[in-house]
Amino acid sequence: MLLSVRGVVAASLLAGTALSATSAFAQDAEAPKEITITGSAALTSDYRFRGVSQSGGDIAIQGGITVSHASGFYIATWGSSIDLGSTYGSTELDIFGGWTGEVTPGVTLDAGLLYYAYPNGHVGSAEFFEPYASVSGQVGPAKVKVGANYAWKQTALPNFAGTAKHDNLYVYSNVDIGIPNTPLTVSGHVGYTDGALAPCYYCNADKTGIDWSIGASATVYGPLSVSLSYVGVSGPSIDSYTDDTVVATLTAAF
Repeated sequence: MLLSVRGVVAASLLAGTALSATSAFAQDAEAPKEITITGSAALTSDYRFRGVSQSGGDIAIQGGITVSHASGFYIATWGSSIDLGSTYGSTELDIFGGWTGEVTPGVTLDAGLLYYAYPNGHVGSAEFFEPYASVSGQVGPAKVKVGANYAWKQTALPNFAGTAKHDNLYVYSNVDIGIPNTPLTVSGHVGYTDGALAPCYYCNADKTGIDWSIGASATVYGPLSVSLSYVGVSGPSIDSYTDDTVVATLTAAF
């Protein structure tokens, strides 16, 4: 990872409004919602993106908002406070949009385009685009998701010598299992990076890397949930950026 990527704008999060229409022909009957607005705000002990800390091992404030249409199309933004040096500044803002829906019984597709922005960093030196796609479905008691993100060669993705552009491929799989009769969900993740965003691309020119995590989450009260995960990434230790760690997060969803 550019030793960066993924986090954002801190502090005030919008969310939680839904727009609906009433049929002209059905008195007092509410029509299905065409547009839904949802959001979240979170406080995390360490903002990890594909295994690498984006907040220098420190606490990060995060939040996002999504506007979805009944057709499956959506636009969204998500952000976090970061600590990656002057090139990236103190804020990452992700802007993305796409489509999600069931493509065959039990299988859901989600595909779109993501833009990583750093509004108070060196604009133009850090931002890049990344298309993404994933499929998910239920396998017994587990919800399984596999996906891929691919960033083509762009100015913000140089090679090790810093003289040429480079691309990046990230493939991953997530598994979530809800524990019956409890608010608890156990989760696992493994990802593989090949390219300019590899964890040690800038420390030893290793263009590949593996990240993983295992943890649990639970709803604690209304829209509030907590999660605890152990996160690891391949490669040598780089200060607090790539050391294995436990990450705790408190999230409010609206």
